[in-house]
Amino acid sequence: MKLSTSGAELLAQLQAVSRVASTRSAVQALSGVQVAATSTGVELRATDMEIALRVPLTAEVAREGTVVLPARLLLDVARSLPKVADRVELELRAEQQDVEVVAGSAKFHLRTLRAEDFPPLPGVGGSDAQDTVVTVPAAAFVATIEKVSKSASRDETRPILTGILVSASGADLRMVATDSYRLSVKETTLESPLDGGFEANVPARALDELRTIVGSTGAEAIRIGVRANQVVFEVGGAVLSSRLIDGQFPNYRQLIPEGYEHQLRISGEELGDVVKRISLMAQKNAPLRLSFAEGELTVSAQTPDVGEASEPLPVPFAGEAFEIGFNPDFLRDGLDSVGSGDLLLKLISPLRPGLIEGADDSGFLYLIMPIRLNV
Repeated sequence: MKLSTSGAELLAQLQAVSRVASTRSAVQALSGVQVAATSTGVELRATDMEIALRVPLTAEVAREGTVVLPARLLLDVARSLPKVADRVELELRAEQQDVEVVAGSAKFHLRTLRAEDFPPLPGVGGSDAQDTVVTVPAAAFVATIEKVSKSASRDETRPILTGILVSASGADLRMVATDSYRLSVKETTLESPLDGGFEANVPARALDELRTIVGSTGAEAIRIGVRANQVVFEVGGAVLSSRLIDGQFPNYRQLIPEGYEHQLRISGEELGDVVKRISLMAQKNAPLRLSFAEGELTVSAQTPDVGEASEPLPVPFAGEAFEIGFNPDFLRDGLDSVGSGDLLLKLISPLRPGLIEGADDSGFLYLIMPIRLNV
């Protein structure tokens, strides 16, 4: 293998693909980047066996071949190459079992990893007739991910909750995520109906990586292939694949109360600003307190040995006064996800979950469990 490429191009594509390389596998090749040079072009590939990414590299191929190099080391080398060097050459030296990297006067020899230990990576279209392949607008798909991804669990002991339930059919796109403390649901209406549909529990980590790829490529469409235990996204020349999460995703509709005692229309920006300020004093797992009285909401927080803060806010509340507590980070996430404009805050009692929705019927809802308050 021998190729020549731009230093800036090499660095940009390595930064993308290296994020997926394994950092804790016993198989050394999984910590590497596979460089595959063929007559049709060059591709960089990485995987941790859960998520895999293939990205194209614009390069001139002098000799075809495939090598696997340590991902982190190759990225560090690419970052350190002389800025005055426009071109970088990579050449496999088979006898020495290394790759020579040359840029300007700088020269590196990087030992290769066992190429046979690097697994083949899938494409969108499989041979299985049961595969579902659809194309969705990138902007709508990514915007939907952004609304719900914070609610996915990061606790690997409950893997079913580390995913986002993605459903697409006709003109309807829906994503659902929950960590059992809050629940996010976003329904998006697509401009054009899809030719086909699917439902899959996709790891939130994979969808967050997809957001990054779409942002860097500026792609307008995402081609999605879904099979029994895998999903593949093709976007802007890159191919991201991921295992699907096994098991039954919680029936989120059963978690949403049928009715509420109070429904308040509030400026999302104004409430968000107050919550951010007062949350500064909600430290060491202290709750954020929302105290409702006639025509007024007071947001307060107190942490022993740190301090306390409170701020009133006029709201259209009527009825018997009560106080409810929330995790400040979770509440901020919900308010941020609703975005600008008015929101609807729906409450039942201090021990029942609260619901946040966009007042303009944005198709987004955020259910958040309360924290029991000590008087």
